[in-house]
Amino acid sequence: MTDLPLLGAAMPLDTLDSLRDWILADHRDLELQDFIDAEVLNGDWQPQVARARALLDGYEGRLGIHGPFWGLSLANPDPDLRALVTRRMGQGLSVCAALGATQMVIHSPYSTWDYNNLDNYPDARDRMVALVHDTLDPVIAQAEDAGVTMVLENIEDKDPDARCLLADSFSSPAVAVSIDTGHAQYAHGSTGAPPVDYYVHRAGNRLRHIHLQDADGYADRHWAIGQGTVNWHAVFAALAPLTSRPRLIMELRDPAGILPSRDWLEAQGLAR
Repeated sequence: MTDLPLLGAAMPLDTLDSLRDWILADHRDLELQDFIDAEVLNGDWQPQVARARALLDGYEGRLGIHGPFWGLSLANPDPDLRALVTRRMGQGLSVCAALGATQMVIHSPYSTWDYNNLDNYPDARDRMVALVHDTLDPVIAQAEDAGVTMVLENIEDKDPDARCLLADSFSSPAVAVSIDTGHAQYAHGSTGAPPVDYYVHRAGNRLRHIHLQDADGYADRHWAIGQGTVNWHAVFAALAPLTSRPRLIMELRDPAGILPSRDWLEAQGLAR
């Protein structure tokens, strides 16, 4: 049974308070989601960091956070707004340093509109990449010094490759790739994108993080594994040969119900 994947989870501190024993028993990968809002980042977040460190006393797993994203585009064309996005990214990285977290999830700038129009305008692809560099280049050294990898999560991405090539363009260990299975399933069902396992294949060993959530191809459901239409056999088969050891993070609408049923896991050959 040791070859089965060990699933981690994303949750706020209030949920960690109740699931702490489950996380610490196997030192599962953990993603804290308390540091996404401007109100938190602009305020005194040190008490939340102290609470997290106390809850995680003795924890030896891989810790990350979900970085800020509300209203923030990494490719914002307005230089004043782009400076704000850079500041938010720096605030998130400061939280990581205080927590000892080594990963921060950030959102891809690519939309469905981009998929249909990036080749409709001269140099649009290069401009998109240049804008993201204008946003992230000022914090790359901060991330590298803190040992934090910013992982680019697909949101509306219809093209599995664009985000991967964007990550490659930084030539830095501070930028890698994330996949959200529910977002990919939405794109597959609603915009004609490839199926979820194709996103995994295309990312390959660039992949350092994956949000595991089930969906129906229509909306961003964040259902428990097995409740939607994601082909999990194909997804885990695509993950199996990777040597990048991506963090397998269950991200559910109700994190208190994070555990899929034992019967379903056994039926999929994933029980652990």
